[in-house]
Amino acid sequence: MTDTQIKIIVGSLLHDIGKVVYRGGDGRNHSESGYQYLKDEVGIQDKEVLNCVRYHHGANLKTAHLNTDAIAYLTYYADNVAAATDRRQKENPEYGFDKKIPLSSVFNLLNGRNGTAHFEMQRLNSKSAINYPTDQPIQMREDFYREVIRDITDCLKNMKESLLKDDAYLNSLLTVLESNLSYIPSSTSRKELADISLYDHMKLTAAIAACMEQWLSSQGKQDYYTELFVDAQKTYEKKTFLLYSLDVSGIQKFIYTISSEGALKGLRSRSFYLELLMEFLIDELLQRLSLSRTNLIYAGGGHCYMLLPNTEQVSKILAEFEAETNYWFETHYDIALYIAGGSVACSAMDLKNEPEGCYPELYRTISRMQSKKKTHRYNAQEILALNRMRHKGERECKICRRTGKIDTNGCCKMCAALLSLSSDVLYQNFFVILDKEEKESLELPFGRYLQSVASEKDMRVLMRERPYVRIYTKNKEHMGKFMSTNLWVGSYAAEPTFEQLAKKAEGIERLGVLRADIDNLGKAFVDGFMRDGSSKFMSLSRTAAMSRQLSLFFKCYINRLLEEGNETFLNGKKKRSVAIVYSGGDDVFLVGAWNEVIEAFADLRKAFQRFTGGALTISGGIGFYTSSYPIHLMAAETELLESAAKALPTKNGISVFSEEHTYEWNRFMEK
Repeated sequence: MTDTQIKIIVGSLLHDIGKVVYRGGDGRNHSESGYQYLKDEVGIQDKEVLNCVRYHHGANLKTAHLNTDAIAYLTYYADNVAAATDRRQKENPEYGFDKKIPLSSVFNLLNGRNGTAHFEMQRLNSKSAINYPTDQPIQMREDFYREVIRDITDCLKNMKESLLKDDAYLNSLLTVLESNLSYIPSSTSRKELADISLYDHMKLTAAIAACMEQWLSSQGKQDYYTELFVDAQKTYEKKTFLLYSLDVSGIQKFIYTISSEGALKGLRSRSFYLELLMEFLIDELLQRLSLSRTNLIYAGGGHCYMLLPNTEQVSKILAEFEAETNYWFETHYDIALYIAGGSVACSAMDLKNEPEGCYPELYRTISRMQSKKKTHRYNAQEILALNRMRHKGERECKICRRTGKIDTNGCCKMCAALLSLSSDVLYQNFFVILDKEEKESLELPFGRYLQSVASEKDMRVLMRERPYVRIYTKNKEHMGKFMSTNLWVGSYAAEPTFEQLAKKAEGIERLGVLRADIDNLGKAFVDGFMRDGSSKFMSLSRTAAMSRQLSLFFKCYINRLLEEGNETFLNGKKKRSVAIVYSGGDDVFLVGAWNEVIEAFADLRKAFQRFTGGALTISGGIGFYTSSYPIHLMAAETELLESAAKALPTKNGISVFSEEHTYEWNRFMEK
């Protein structure tokens, strides 16, 4: 990534920071407030970055007399596109601005609802109570905005020396902004919906600006003034973007087809490995594209969406990346895992859903492309290579059952490393990607290796002593100057083994195994914001905001839900005797004491209903097993139970122990 590209992202990410300053009591226009704040309080002196903040509105830009290639034009254009995708007029608008307006829930208008819920003033904190939307009167206070800007100031001061020189700090900046701005509205206009956070708006603005810089460069155009200011309306119509998706197939089989020995450790480590593998693939691809996580729209459950520039170079990189990844999957896991990409060229007008209906069609096009790739995975040459593949070694791994070199404990190299990783998932918070193999490191594609680190102190020692590629932190809001990407991970576990969990059960010592997911989530993504035949509320901003809220619930908030507990109708305790095997995207897999798994599902379902205002429901199946029952059978049988619950006409169901005991949730709880 070039210095200019870094400046474009930083300037666009911070373009609206003046809104926080203004709402904290500063009386100036937010463009001027943001400019003066970054220059005087933070100490950023780079004129190009400061101009992105000062001149991101047309009235100011018109009289700024900037060079025609000034990057402020990119931020101006991107802000207009992002604002148009997230600001929609209310059905019965009031006029004027009110800086006390709180952030509304993005679920208010989902699936035909007409909700009015909004969020409390809060920074994103995994240790605080879940910030449920409420209909109780709330007014944002100036002192809250001042507290937020103080925290952002401290973090920006710590990283400002490196922020404009090293693109690794961009993800740290994103983490700081997410932590502070997730529950602050972007718009405080009374006539507009206020369901897009300032964080989501600033992030999308940076993504669009980064795409436009690359697209214009590919066209040999450096006159930003003409393309993005004078002729902006024409540029809106051009197919400048790619909406791109990656999807990993075979996840369920990879996780659950293992032996029963050390089952819970094996399940949890494989689940986390795949979660981190997906995040790693995202970062590797973005690095090749000279982009950052600002361009990541959604990631979870083994798939993701990105907004990319529509250039020949990008298309070439995508094809090479998919081929390299699948070759690595083939050589390490045969045909167990496969990655399928799908993309569609789109314009700013498409992202704004103009004309109505064009935006949902983008997702349908991508889905058809990915389905075709999955049904035609390999060409003739690849099939021949797979048939000729021979494994060196004479024994079968006792965990994954694949033939290869086996250690003295009967494990292949990958399974041994995954077992070593399993305790780190529970107790360690730092994960480093290295470019060479170390003791007990875990192999990743492209010659990279994963190493866990116990503490921040140990991490800093490692940073000084060894070459590293990037750093991930687990469930950490932000780390100041630390170059890291925070990953929300459902990591709760009351006990380390199936046997210990079963002993916590009420009555007979049996495990409960839950598999559940959100009902009709795909439909919600494609046309969930349709109202009376109109799709005017459908947009990229709303899709991204909804995706992020769902990820927060299933990757972050779920830990607190299980820690606290609530329902006790089967004599369960407050702190659930359960463990998360997997939680992310729209899927949940829990194991634990049979009665507490049922109660945990009741807690989860009730909290999810409250979190989404009833706009989405969740269905699942719970099996009943001895702790030594084969894992793959647990997974297969609970999958059938989950399907039975989802087969109810209204969905929103639970299937308990057998398909004959399938109920709609309200009836189950009442009876």
